[in-house]
Amino acid sequence: MNLLTLGLSFHASAVDLREKLAFDAAKRDWAVAELAARYGCETAILSTCNRVELYLAKPDGDLPTRGLIAEFMEECHGVPAKQVDPHLVERHNDEAVRHLFRVTSSLDSLIVGEGQIAGQVKEAFDAGLRCGTTGPLLNSLFQSAQRAAKRVRTETGISHGHVSVSSVAVDYVKQVFDHFDDKTILIIGAGKMGRLTLKHLRELHPKQILVTNRSPEKAAALADECGGRAVLWEQLDAALAQADVILSTTGAPEPVVTEKRYAKARAKRPHRTTVILDIAVPRDFDPGIHDGETVFLFNIDDLKNIREQTLARRRSHVDKAEALIEEERRKFVEDHGRRKNGQLIAKLTEEFDRQMAEIVAPLAEKFKGKLTEDELKYLVGGFRLYKNRLLHGPISALSESAKDGGHAGLSEALKKLFRLE
Repeated sequence: MNLLTLGLSFHASAVDLREKLAFDAAKRDWAVAELAARYGCETAILSTCNRVELYLAKPDGDLPTRGLIAEFMEECHGVPAKQVDPHLVERHNDEAVRHLFRVTSSLDSLIVGEGQIAGQVKEAFDAGLRCGTTGPLLNSLFQSAQRAAKRVRTETGISHGHVSVSSVAVDYVKQVFDHFDDKTILIIGAGKMGRLTLKHLRELHPKQILVTNRSPEKAAALADECGGRAVLWEQLDAALAQADVILSTTGAPEPVVTEKRYAKARAKRPHRTTVILDIAVPRDFDPGIHDGETVFLFNIDDLKNIREQTLARRRSHVDKAEALIEEERRKFVEDHGRRKNGQLIAKLTEEFDRQMAEIVAPLAEKFKGKLTEDELKYLVGGFRLYKNRLLHGPISALSESAKDGGHAGLSEALKKLFRLE
């Protein structure tokens, strides 16, 4: 195997450098074609917000050095090679295989278990296929990486549960209510996180969405975006009384809704359940509003704690996922070794059969009439048994070396020893 991956990721490189070295689709397609032509190697490039990695493979001959790759990155992005080189992480053969399998399975992700990376790896592979820059090794490698990732997803719980604050919030709302076609959602404020959470809440298809803000223009703009209805800030109390789900993110310096103020709204909706997602900092709702029976109030820290619990559950599956990755890595390396060595073993066997025939044929002719047919067969069988025992060592050595990725040198040695083309 002659496989190399070179790149940088969030582990040791700042986001500003990763941004400068990122490949968009057009530049990536140009780069893989240029690398393949320049160095005669199979090429694929994975570029995401958290990593930029080049995958290179070549049956025989040398692959480009990290220095050459750093210069190539300078050529592509204008970042001096001397700034790029210290951040490049280089992995060969087995380590490169293990790395891609871990990346695709999201074990190397900023958020363990995230589902986006598998699609990004597939996109990188598809681009290489489309550009004609992948070949037998990378095709097999990327397909095996997808299979490994699928096993990790289906055989462990590493991807279970949402870990963004907005998704956690909506998950909780869905635990409280089993349907939303008769529910009213009230949005207070128009912060960035509130907009993201609102996007998920819209997917629940509520009966109506009310939007209020101190700025009527902002309320109207957000209402237009989400298909809701703008409510004047002065009508907040009436809106509170209507709302089954409240999402608040105003950024006000003190609580917008005090316990006393909300008590009036609660009196107008007795025995009706309300979920309040207060993701503002400082908080918009007085904590005393929460009663745990009909009113459930969650602030940003509550949601982050739920998120951390989900991440902790995911991390508990890492060991099993790593074991699956190691199993798939061994399988890939052994399968590659068998494919790589199959032709050599066939040539070796063919050469021994030819030489054995050159020796056995004259002997059989010499002893013709002196030995019975069975005795001649026994003689030939003895030579065949000797050939098999003699070949057992080289063939076993090839199989063993394939497991650790070091069969290339042994293959060349056998070719020279036995004068194989």
